[in-house]
Amino acid sequence: MGSLVLTVGTGSTWSMRAALVLGLSGLAWQEQVFDLEDAKALARLKRVSPTGLVPWLDDGELRIHDSLAIAEYLHELSPERRLYPADRAERALARSLCAELHSGYGQIRSRLPFFLGAPTQCEPPVETITELARLQTLWSQARGAFYFDEAGILDAFYAVMAYRLASYGIQLPGQAGAYQQSLLAWHLWQETLVRARLQWPELARQPV
Repeated sequence: MGSLVLTVGTGSTWSMRAALVLGLSGLAWQEQVFDLEDAKALARLKRVSPTGLVPWLDDGELRIHDSLAIAEYLHELSPERRLYPADRAERALARSLCAELHSGYGQIRSRLPFFLGAPTQCEPPVETITELARLQTLWSQARGAFYFDEAGILDAFYAVMAYRLASYGIQLPGQAGAYQQSLLAWHLWQETLVRARLQWPELARQPV
């Protein structure tokens, strides 16, 4: 394997975010995959993961775990890519919104579980309304196809949420919905989605 190796898990939203940010970084990397529905793979994961969880990134002898920490590391590793906005205030806002998504939206996570199958239709559970309203407010402030003009870490984090909502037929209205649709159509998201659906399960069958 090369210097950068991203370890992910099948169906893991955190893994997909890390893979998206790696795609943005322009760096070459390889992936190793754990099947999170396989008991033996999970037992093996708990033995080798820093936290018993995915993802983590190996850069030579250095190991970084947690998708947000990985994103921050890649921002420093590829400064020319401007994974966060160049403007200090915008960069601070992007970091704040990434952290909010990273640690929040518990009702959406629990009431609308992430899946990679065919979309389904449902009324948003009442418990999720406040969080959906928050996303509506934030996403309506996006400047266009990407939140701060150019694709960045925040868009990578939001793309997974955009897909989660779309999986349940939830389309936000107005500018928020336009931003959601832009993320779903984003070529890097589409590539990551295909990899997570098709390649990760195949790689998970190989010895780790």
